[in-house]
Amino acid sequence: MTTPTLELTETRDWNIGAVDLDAYLERIGHPLVAPAAEALRSLHEAHIRAIPFENLDVVLGKHPGLDLGVVADKLVHRRRGGYCYEHGLLFAAVLERLGYTVHRRMARVQPHRSGLRTHMTLAVHAEGTDYLTDVGFGAGMMYPMPLRDGAEVDQAGWPHRIVRQGNLWALTKRNGDEWEVLHVSDESPQRPVDYEVAHHYVSTHPRSPFTGQLVVMRLDHGVNRRLVGDELTVEWASGRTERTRVLPERLAGTLRDLDLEPEPEDLAGLRAHLS
Repeated sequence: MTTPTLELTETRDWNIGAVDLDAYLERIGHPLVAPAAEALRSLHEAHIRAIPFENLDVVLGKHPGLDLGVVADKLVHRRRGGYCYEHGLLFAAVLERLGYTVHRRMARVQPHRSGLRTHMTLAVHAEGTDYLTDVGFGAGMMYPMPLRDGAEVDQAGWPHRIVRQGNLWALTKRNGDEWEVLHVSDESPQRPVDYEVAHHYVSTHPRSPFTGQLVVMRLDHGVNRRLVGDELTVEWASGRTERTRVLPERLAGTLRDLDLEPEPEDLAGLRAHLS
């Protein structure tokens, strides 16, 4: 009896030509560069600083989907933000257009809690080293992390470490004297449909953390700002934290401070959601 062959190879059908590379680089304020490790770090930081993490369309029940042309139009031309799949698919396409070798991955978020395997990460090869590259984890990583057991990188004031167990890679963050596991990714090849299925769950399921509440996150050096529901939290790397309730009439100003200016009809819907 013949043993069937398992198809575990990655597809290259990611439609990366749908991204206007010049427009993207203008959006993040970065020059055209050759593929190198330092350029990857610089591009990663520029993307994080320019494009917000947000779920406005999910909350409004009108997410346009993950077609790369639509994603690029939203994040680049319309100067909006997005959540992990949008950020990850866009950044992966840009890196491949620049000449990097990119492997798209999935991660299980907070495996000791909900453990949902719904987060997109990238493994990017540059100058002989593979890097965990994650521009879509909210206020998480400012810079790529070498995919090496024990590798540590200061992420804008918050130490992060990579821990390897077999083919699993855990991203951890120091929290006082402990290391908190943020997500665990594996090396399984992914295809566009894998993200479409995960996106459907995250954008529609009532137990998804993104369907019932507004989430906007911004990371800068030494400060992490996140709006979850009607609560704005500002956390400094020094340990200081401030929390403020955002009333519907103040939502526009708060979103503007987080580099978002939704259309008037969308703003009205978001205000109604907070009421």
